[in-house]
Amino acid sequence: MSTLLPTAIVGSLPKPTWLAEPERLWSPWLLEGDTLVEGKQDALRAAVHEQERAGIDIVSDGEQTRQHFVTTFIEHLDGIDQERKETVRIRDRYDAAVPTVVGAVSRPAPVFVEDAKFLRAQTDRPIKWALPGPMTMIDTLSDQHYKSREKLAWEFATILNQEALELQDAGVDVPAFTVFHDEVQDWGVAALERAAEGLRAETAVHICYGYGIEANNRWKETLGAEWRQYEQSFPLLQQSSIDIVSLECIHSHVPLELVELIRGKKVMLGAIDVATEQVETPEEVAEVLRRALQFVDADKLIPSTNCGMAPLARGAALPKLGALSAGADIVRAELASVAVPAGR
Repeated sequence: MSTLLPTAIVGSLPKPTWLAEPERLWSPWLLEGDTLVEGKQDALRAAVHEQERAGIDIVSDGEQTRQHFVTTFIEHLDGIDQERKETVRIRDRYDAAVPTVVGAVSRPAPVFVEDAKFLRAQTDRPIKWALPGPMTMIDTLSDQHYKSREKLAWEFATILNQEALELQDAGVDVPAFTVFHDEVQDWGVAALERAAEGLRAETAVHICYGYGIEANNRWKETLGAEWRQYEQSFPLLQQSSIDIVSLECIHSHVPLELVELIRGKKVMLGAIDVATEQVETPEEVAEVLRRALQFVDADKLIPSTNCGMAPLARGAALPKLGALSAGADIVRAELASVAVPAGR
């Protein structure tokens, strides 16, 4: 898009309290049947309205029609027993009971396409849709069939590619995937590229340090004074076919100079902290963007949130959108004043 520093959110927004229990992940729906369908669509409309009102340029569904962007997708696949739960260690941070892969996985029908069409009908702005990446999906399951993380990831890459192509046909401008750091070099980026194969729309990958939940926050405290995990994956992504790389920045310990490693890619830079309900000031956002501009060209910088905001209170998340937009406006004005000297 032609807007300089177009703003976006990584994925989720909090759901309204009449739809799901607030401030928690995997919150059960409070409605049923046709009323639930209508409620999800109303919540999606509200999410679009709030983003547009706040000045967000690339609009998301806010994940209002799905409990969780990973598990809701998995629930629609064959080959996975949702009732057979196994306890696994999630990325060495916490234990969770997850479904079990018991046979060949497949996608019998599109999962999010109708919701994406509904989103497309609500706004004239570019829209993005968050999908789990192959690596994220295998970390959320117990595999008793393939017995190989790599084989299962490649199966998911094919399924995700089918879904992404249909989302593109539904009007999605930016299909977005997530990935974690482990095994990226061996096969992770290749599987991600398979998931994005054949897409004309821009593709984005979010390399995630996690939602602002207690388990993730405790894990981050163990990472030391500098978080250099991106140093391993950025060079690989810089050489990949993925168009946009999304990363966590504000209040993290990621050395910003690492962004230089993906020079040439568009960068979705996290300038809003999702681990606190304290609302950033526009100037705080602007300062993050100014520092980032040392390592990414202005026409490739997309100010965004660090991660999804589903666990936050709506009263904090929505003002954060306004701060993101206002901070980007400050830097846009500064860039314009440099490009066009006074008196010209």
